[in-house]
Amino acid sequence: MRFTSQTTANGVSERPFTVDGVPGVLWSPADATAPRPRPLMLLGHGGGQHKNAPGVLARAHRYVARFGFAVAAIDAPGHGDRPRTAHDEESFAQLRRKMAAGEPVGALIAEDNAARATQAVPEWQAALDALQHLDEVGAGGPIGYWGVSLGSMIGMPLVAAEPRITAAVFGLVGYDTLTDAATRITVPVQFLLQWDDEIAPREAGLALFDAIASPEKTLHANSGRHMDLPRFEMDGDERFFARHLAGRPAPTTVA
Repeated sequence: MRFTSQTTANGVSERPFTVDGVPGVLWSPADATAPRPRPLMLLGHGGGQHKNAPGVLARAHRYVARFGFAVAAIDAPGHGDRPRTAHDEESFAQLRRKMAAGEPVGALIAEDNAARATQAVPEWQAALDALQHLDEVGAGGPIGYWGVSLGSMIGMPLVAAEPRITAAVFGLVGYDTLTDAATRITVPVQFLLQWDDEIAPREAGLALFDAIASPEKTLHANSGRHMDLPRFEMDGDERFFARHLAGRPAPTTVA
């Protein structure tokens, strides 16, 4: 792992890094210097986004400031600071054409994202190996994964394959390509579903939730389309991870 810079704001240290050429970011408490096993959150961004997307950045700062977690994100293949192949460009162009024409895009997204997940899972595991060697993270602490849409397409096979991850939030997916991974996930899961999702229809999302083998799994369903996930679900995610990674209730938010 090679760090390229460091900035600190409001008690949160931000350190961009690369692992085997894959760019990422680590956020941690500014005073996190002593060796310790610290809870670690892995954040998966959505399609067309990147490791510093506003939603990723907001979550990272909240988990560090409110819970003292370390948080990491990496760019998915073909996203952010990673180069795009000719195949990437054609896939993105085809997706834009179909969306502009009002045509269904779920099958195209599922095929494209499944290929990206095959590459991204070992990249996440390499990043996790490196992160656990850092003093501000340490080995043996609880690890959570949060990611919806593309973040779930990558996150579900990652969690299925990675025994170090102890709790996860998924959602906005419902593709058959994820069924096998779902049947191998046994950690606590919170699943987010948009009732009117035009990309991952509710029936497919419900079937995928049903396939998850976790003894503890919770479904959060909200009205709205794919991009209409309510902001208040962030509070629910925090309560979930506070319980499973920190072993305590989330702090109460005062309006």
